[in-house]
Amino acid sequence: MKTSFSTLACPNWSLPEVLQAAVSYGYDGVELRVIARELDLWNLPEFKPCSITTTRAAIEDHGLAIASMGSSACFHSPEVQERERNMDSAMRMAELAAGLGAPSIRVFGDHIQPGNDRKQTATWIADSLTRLAEKLKSTGVQVWLETHGDFASAAEVSEILAQLDCDQVGIIWDPANAFEKNGEAPLIPPQMSSHIRHVHLKDLARNAHGSTYYTLTGEGEFPFDTMFDSLAGIGFDGFVSFEWEKHWHSELAAPEVALPHFIHWWKSREVA
Repeated sequence: MKTSFSTLACPNWSLPEVLQAAVSYGYDGVELRVIARELDLWNLPEFKPCSITTTRAAIEDHGLAIASMGSSACFHSPEVQERERNMDSAMRMAELAAGLGAPSIRVFGDHIQPGNDRKQTATWIADSLTRLAEKLKSTGVQVWLETHGDFASAAEVSEILAQLDCDQVGIIWDPANAFEKNGEAPLIPPQMSSHIRHVHLKDLARNAHGSTYYTLTGEGEFPFDTMFDSLAGIGFDGFVSFEWEKHWHSELAAPEVALPHFIHWWKSREVA
């Protein structure tokens, strides 16, 4: 398995700072989500069409890979126009992914909207994923759905997978989301095993009132041994991406603390 980190961990950093830190700390790649507090990366100069080749060369010169590109696109809306707006956003991120040589874009299913049910929402998501994957087939960029929100658990994600009619859609498995939501153990059921392309890793714990909070890796309650056994069982050899959500939770430790801590923890597991 290879290591990367989501740039949610370092939302204020420029791209050169991200690349230098990844090399310095010993990561194999980075997952681009936010740079210099900008989530829509196409707005930044280094991701404009005239600069994308130079940016790709800079990443490769650092010996790094782009593990995935994190879009904000989600397909849970009952409104066709809203789903189309998210489709357009995903396509813009996919254009960047193709230019950078990234394998995929991340998208969400996300949340069942008020007045709608799970079955219909899963159908909207599956239809959108199928259409998006078909649009991107010629680019070599795949669509990877993160296990998140109301579609975080294995059973919930499997509802969507059962409706897909293409093999260009993969899963970003974020087992901590289901563990936080309902205590689900990080086990991979057969219907998900062939779809997992990428893994998000984070640790968390519960306080005396039952509320969850993020901890540095290895200091919380998430059952990593079970997760790694599950991944070994399917022969997973892709990226395990450390997701330290500093962008959304400003109280979390600085990236200068969390990012090297993760690598130290990772290497200590390899030695053990």
